[in-house]
Amino acid sequence: MSHLFWPDQELLNRIKHMFLKPRGVARGDDRKLLSGVIHVIRNGLRWWDAPSDYESRA
Repeated sequence: MSHLFWPDQELLNRIKHMFLKPRGVARGDDRKLLSGVIHVIRNGLRWWDAPSDYESRA
């Protein structure tokens, strides 16, 4: 979907130091999570209204 925001690897490398450190639970895809958060904020959505491309909303 072209209307979705996907950060490139350069941006992820620049902000990686801000991500939480893993603590025993397997991490999800940081890129998908960040993309979903930005999409939700930009469009004034609730998380469960975000497109399913951004991960499970369970």
